Amino acid sequence: MSATGAGGGASQPLPYDPAYETPEPDEAETTAALVETMRGIAETTYQDEGVPLRSVHAKSHGLLRGRLQVLEGLPAALAQGLFARPAEYPVVLRFSTNPGDLLDDSISVPRGLAVKVVGVEGARLPGSESAREQDFVLVNAPVFAAPTAKAFLGSARLLAKTTDTPQGLKKAVSAVLRTAEAALEAVGGQSATLTQMGGHPNTHPLGDSYFSATPFLYGRCMAKFAVVPVAPSLLALRDRKVSVSGRPDALREEILAHFAAQGAEWELRVQLCTDLAAMPIEDPSVEWPEAMSPYVTVARISAGAQPSWSEARSRAVDLGMAFSPWQGLAAHRPLGAVNRARRPAYRMSSAFRAERSGCPMHHPRSADELPI
Repeated sequence: MSATGAGGGASQPLPYDPAYETPEPDEAETTAALVETMRGIAETTYQDEGVPLRSVHAKSHGLLRGRLQVLEGLPAALAQGLFARPAEYPVVLRFSTNPGDLLDDSISVPRGLAVKVVGVEGARLPGSESAREQDFVLVNAPVFAAPTAKAFLGSARLLAKTTDTPQGLKKAVSAVLRTAEAALEAVGGQSATLTQMGGHPNTHPLGDSYFSATPFLYGRCMAKFAVVPVAPSLLALRDRKVSVSGRPDALREEILAHFAAQGAEWELRVQLCTDLAAMPIEDPSVEWPEAMSPYVTVARISAGAQPSWSEARSRAVDLGMAFSPWQGLAAHRPLGAVNRARRPAYRMSSAFRAERSGCPMHHPRSADELPI
């Protein structure tokens, strides 16, 4: 993944045009069904656990406080929105795995990273006018698992059907799927379905890169985001297997061990859209070619040594904070049908947790208001 500057012979970024976004047939019905499906997952896990959980990415493995520093001297195409000028912001980082139930880590599934940048000023997205946050919701794959909102609904329904499955069965299935996925990757293939259902490699989450997968406005242009580890201690963890036998919270323990002794650093990078045929807006399952438009660094994220997970941090962040791609600046509005469908689903999830816990979501406006 490139960290070179903008330009360098690359094609010019395309300016956004509303015509690039095309509603899907029955998109409103699909969105409503997605919200209903996600609420069903939340209701099921609430009955099982007695506490309200996120419909997806329920289990956290690392909850960190850090800083984001926007780089100086960004070219005009990159100096947009949050990155328009050099600045430093407090951030909260939440590492998670994607199911809506709290699973043993021997059931290996894709990982996520949510980043909340606090104290951000500027024109806001509808529904977040009073906030001062910019959220980035990322997964450890460069593409989204579904090409359309309707396919996303299908995946969510499949996830809902397995939410109440006994963990012993899920562990056995996960072991089989990991073997199948490893065999597929050995011949150059990969299956999003296998990894989503438990075939993800049991590797260290701090060694992963994380991607928005879906596109966003980037000022007048369009882009995808990535958060990439750059600290040598993180690069050493890339593809490192984690022993999960007898360790239901192995990933959490590994992150705790790392941050007990040292900090970490990542780069926040953007990939600008330069060709609609190769970089579609309405199909996030297509990987945008880096040969046509490399990822470029616009900011750095750092987090010092700290207790990266505790019951108190979990109450503050897992229960009391919401992360959503629709919580941020108008300059970074989410694009495409999948993102449009996610908007009410995320709103429902945070409202569900607030209703069941009796505590409203906390929206920090400055470092002094951060709960961790």
